[in-house]
Amino acid sequence: MATYKQPAKVSSPKVGQDEIKKTMKDANVSVANTHSNVYKGTKTSGIKIRGTGAATKGLLARGPMA
Repeated sequence: MATYKQPAKVSSPKVGQDEIKKTMKDANVSVANTHSNVYKGTKTSGIKIRGTGAATKGLLARGPMA
């Protein structure tokens, strides 16, 4: 018969009102054609990969190329 590890209690951090307000202010919300914050810019770094054919998106590879 298999033996399993007993579950342990993990204490969760206290969430205060200040953290919730900051999270709500930092959220990118858009209504119609207006938005609340400036969005992150488009990633333009990467290396061009071969074999994409007539693809219009996904021509660059990003991340560790080992």
